[in-house]
Amino acid sequence: MSISKTAIVTGANRGIGLEIARQLVREGIRVVMGSRDPVKGERACAGLDAGELAVSHPLDVNDTRSVQRFVEFVDKHYGAPAILVNNAGTYPESTEARVVDVKTSVWRETLETNLLGAVRLCREVVPLMERVAYGRIVNISSGLGQLSHMGAGSPAYRVSKAALNALTVTLAAELKGQGILVNSMSPGWVRTDMGGPEAPRGVEEGAETAVWLALLPFTGPTGQFFRDRKPIPW
Repeated sequence: MSISKTAIVTGANRGIGLEIARQLVREGIRVVMGSRDPVKGERACAGLDAGELAVSHPLDVNDTRSVQRFVEFVDKHYGAPAILVNNAGTYPESTEARVVDVKTSVWRETLETNLLGAVRLCREVVPLMERVAYGRIVNISSGLGQLSHMGAGSPAYRVSKAALNALTVTLAAELKGQGILVNSMSPGWVRTDMGGPEAPRGVEEGAETAVWLALLPFTGPTGQFFRDRKPIPW
């Protein structure tokens, strides 16, 4: 089988990340699935039944050395990744949480994963994409990170996703004209372990826009925020 592109998907052992991996595999993309728990990662990968198109490898986005080892593995075995989907995230506070109530440790945990995890991956992957003048970076954000709709509740999560959106715009500007497109997307409220059973959207719907962004043509947008393939306000 001729495989034209390799994608990295972080937090790929469950939920939206796993579904993004599944949909990319259907497009003939090799997916290296990052998972903090190697056993869960291997189990999820085996469940895709994708043969050589899906590979699981240990990845802790909060650990710089783990990120470096992961990207070195991808580059050594498959070459420069064409696609990076920064999906790994955490939501350790309640929806009713207030700024004055959230512990500093929760702020650190949330920003460490949701923002700095993506920074670590971009720092290692972008030079490889620059080497081949091609790349698609998709940051999985949230409507709760929209400054245009910012409100009360879940402050650490909101701030982390707003910061991820700022990272998206900044990186897109730095890479403009180099063949590397960087965009952010909101999957909406999705039925996952994080979203809960009451969420109105299934993982297929939540993942679809991320996959579309991952496969954008050279003339595609960069530095934008999307939901359901349509740009939305920051």
